[in-house]
Amino acid sequence: MKFPIYLDYNATTPVDERVFDAMKPYFMEVFGNAASSGHAFGNQAKSAVEESRNIIARAINAMPEEIIFTSGATESNNLAIKGADKMLADKGNHIITAVTEHKAVLDTCKSLEKDGVEITYLTVDNEGCVHLSDLASAINERTILVSLMHGNNEIGTVHDVQKIGALCREKGVWFHTDSTQTIGKIPFDVQTMNVDMASLTAHKIYGPKGVGALYVRNGCKVIPQIDGGGHESGMRSGTLNVPGIVGFAKSIEVAVADMERDIAHCTELRNRLWEFLKTIDGMMLNGPNPLTQPHKRLPNNLSVSISGDNGELIAGSLLNVAVSSRSACTSASNEPSHVLRSIGRTNPQLTTLRFGIGRMTTSEEIDYTIDCIRKAIE
Repeated sequence: MKFPIYLDYNATTPVDERVFDAMKPYFMEVFGNAASSGHAFGNQAKSAVEESRNIIARAINAMPEEIIFTSGATESNNLAIKGADKMLADKGNHIITAVTEHKAVLDTCKSLEKDGVEITYLTVDNEGCVHLSDLASAINERTILVSLMHGNNEIGTVHDVQKIGALCREKGVWFHTDSTQTIGKIPFDVQTMNVDMASLTAHKIYGPKGVGALYVRNGCKVIPQIDGGGHESGMRSGTLNVPGIVGFAKSIEVAVADMERDIAHCTELRNRLWEFLKTIDGMMLNGPNPLTQPHKRLPNNLSVSISGDNGELIAGSLLNVAVSSRSACTSASNEPSHVLRSIGRTNPQLTTLRFGIGRMTTSEEIDYTIDCIRKAIE
């Protein structure tokens, strides 16, 4: 084993060797600007971008022209929510989201609130799930957009976006989902899931950082948030990151091809870790039970909170293991994580650990992690 062991794959992932190999020519050999027409360098870059657009579109059952390249999911979320708000301003000014969304969605909504947009923040149950009946009750004649994530980055909860999308379609409301944690990890089809917009990023699926996309269904259009040369169908100006886009396409291509194997691998290791952790006094699972409700949880995510001295002991035992480790209160604000607070984890004495299993995680690494915790408890 190499130390430290990396178990934080929900935060980011290493670049897969196959992805890196696909990107390399576009740094020094095929280095043209994809917007430069009239010579071979620009045309080669443009061809690479369009082929990548085709690959990503096929992966989510979309049309190529529905893929808008961005710098990542944060920009995609901003473009989807702010762009839809401006586009649909004549229809209404009401947007619905949930208290457990990523800050890229919540802070975007808070920004719009300052401009007079009405935002409804749906509550969740103790597993982090939004109830469809609550969403239905919240939709009114002024509602223009619902933005609910597919998979939660902290506690792994997977929402039934197909039913959410169907309800939005029935009510004539646009549906946006932040699919950052699910693209390439579990099946995602924009047609069967009734999605109007979806945010994607590369670095969660063994691709490069700083590149992502927004799926915008034909028939929908968002007002751009960056003005410039009118790139990406006029919805996102800026010189395209050609190596990053090529890497993004390769990463999603590999992820879709290897999905069944990756799911089985991550699930087996995650469940082995949980089978041990659940025997520890004061151990609480955050999110749906991975053993009894696997379809409601990301296959590579395990979030737990530990009360009492065991929490500090366990966190301290993992000096050679990179996990997302924190108290329920952040040192900066002295307030609980908004996701943990939403499911009732408000005790400041709780220690929360998020284990993210990945494609490169080995059985030996999980056994080592378990052994570290066992020795600390003993």
